This record gives sequence, C-alpha cells and structure tokens, in this order.
Amino acid sequence: MGQGGGEGPAAIKIGGPSPGSLPDHGIFLPIPVNGAVALAVSLARGLAKTDVRDMQDRLDAMCAQVLRHAVSPYYETPVPRLVVATQCAPTSGVATVYEPVTCLILQGAKQVVIGDRALRYDASSYFVASLDLPAVGRVVEATPDRPYVAAALRIDRAVLADLIAGMDADAIGHAPPGDLAGFAVASVTEELVEAWAGLLSLLDRPGDVAMLAPMREREILYRLLQGPLGAQLCAIAQEGSRLSRVRRAIQWMHEHFDTMLPTATLAGIAGMSTASFHRHFKAATAMSPLQFQKALRLHAARRLLAGGAGASRAAYSVGYESASQFSREYARAFGLPPSRDAERLRGMAMTIAAV
Repeated sequence: MGQGGGEGPAAIKIGGPSPGSLPDHGIFLPIPVNGAVALAVSLARGLAKTDVRDMQDRLDAMCAQVLRHAVSPYYETPVPRLVVATQCAPTSGVATVYEPVTCLILQGAKQVVIGDRALRYDASSYFVASLDLPAVGRVVEATPDRPYVAAALRIDRAVLADLIAGMDADAIGHAPPGDLAGFAVASVTEELVEAWAGLLSLLDRPGDVAMLAPMREREILYRLLQGPLGAQLCAIAQEGSRLSRVRRAIQWMHEHFDTMLPTATLAGIAGMSTASFHRHFKAATAMSPLQFQKALRLHAARRLLAGGAGASRAAYSVGYESASQFSREYARAFGLPPSRDAERLRGMAMTIAAV
C-alpha cells in the first residue's frame, strides 16, 4: 500500500526542477522531534470544522483508492501535478520549501509550521499555500489501521488566471478586511470533495488522464475560488495585487538566496514602499523579509549538507561570511549543529513524509 512509517523521513524532490536556483526547493528533510523550530508557536486552526459525517463514505472510498495506487509513501501520480501521500505512524518534523499547492487530507491529521504560525488540519479542512514558503510539516495522526492519507495538487498560476478571467467577480470568495496571508486552512465542502473525487478517479482510468485531467483540475480550482480562500488565490494570479508583488520579491529571493538584500531593496523589487512591503510580507508569510531570507539560506545549506558538503563549505555556498554565525542559526532552526545534523541525515534510511 505504500505506507511510510516512523520518524525521520529523508529527502525527496517534488516534481521537476524548480525554475529558481534554490537547491532544495521542494526537498523534504527531517528535523529532530524537539527541534526549536516547533517551539513557542501559536496554533492557528482552520475555520469552524465541517461535519464530515455526510461525506464520510465518499472520503473512505477516495482513501481506499489512493491506498491502491500509492506505491510509495510519497507518490507522483500519472495525473499532472497530483501527488498522494501515506504514512502509517506520526512523523517527526520535515523541513521543506512549499510550492503553491492545495492539500486535502482524506484520513489522519497534519501540522504545518510556517514562520510564527502553526496550522493543524484534517479531513474536515483543506490547506492552500499560494506562495513559495519555507515550512516544517509533520503527520500528527496516523496508525497502521488508519494511516494518514492525503492528496495534493500543485497550483498552476496560468490555469488559475484563465479560470478567474471567465468567472463572475461575485462568484469568487471574499476575504475579511486586512492583509491577505499566503497560506491558510478552510473548512471542506461537499462540492470540493466531489471535485477531488473526480480527479482521483483518474488513478483507476489512466487512459482518460490526457482528456479529463485538465477539466477535473479546473473544477478543483473553481471550487477553491468559490470558497473563503478564493480572494487569496485570486490575488496571487493577478500581477498587480499586493500578494503578487510579495510573490515577485520571494521569487527574487529564491533565485538569489545567497545574497542578503536590505528590505528597502526588496520593497523596490515589489514596487512598494519599505513600510508597506514589510507589513504585507509579514502578513503573507508570517516572517519578516530578513527571517525569510535566512530560512531560505538555511534550507539550502541543509540540502548541501545532506548531499555530502562540509559545514564550512555549505555556509559559504549560501552566502554566510561567518561559520560560527551559520552554526548558531542552523542549530536554532533545526535543533542540531550542522555537522551533527549532517551525520544524522546521511545515516538515515530513505523514507519520506511529504504531503
């Protein structure tokens, strides 16, 4: 059934290479269970939990469908941009850089920590990240009898923008007043579950993928746009929106992660004043621009360490000028100093905890 287990998943790449130059974009690397990254974070839950009892039969059928096809704990399906994941036990934290994605849990529960926020979600809710974000995720509910089962769809901005162009503005979900976040959870609906069921059904009919997958993908995005996170998705697809301007700065940081830029320079890339950029960036990512740049650097260094690089080489490769400063910030982020963490990563079995 392709169920992973235990603690300590190792690295895996999501899909093809990143358009940017960040070496660990989409790479999953484990962190110690008690790592500092998971401490002192306020738990932000989704909206009022949906009563999924009326949808339970459908969710159970979808879960069984995924388990039939998941040949590994993390499986890139033949359906474009669709990934499924299974775990038969809770996992330790897994550090990664999320791509824009939406995730639906069919069974079990997961916690994702991004900046100073933590989101816990299960089969009553769904997760959307509309920006490329450093994150730590862990499965918190899973057993051999009831494994964690989830499906994730990477968000194609071109498909999203084309869909928005054909929708009535009143049909798109509205966000409450204030700055938009770049990630959130929301309550699942029967219509969204049915849209996901249509896409997952193609796992049983690979011959239909080329013709039907684009329509089923659009249906999922359509239902997301109708929901409470619709404004968030709409903003990221529109070049002039504040969230899209933040995305522009984030893209630059991904492509130049070894260069620390002042916030004023990043604000210029985003086309905002420094004060406005800092406020919108923090609202979107739960991090300051400086914290975000440090997180990208440390993720990149960790990938290099896992690949065999020494601590000093990794530090200088990602732009640190002081090895001691690198060691302090690395240990603060991942719970172990670079050399000890590298030994742990290289000695681990190749298992994964992804979606």
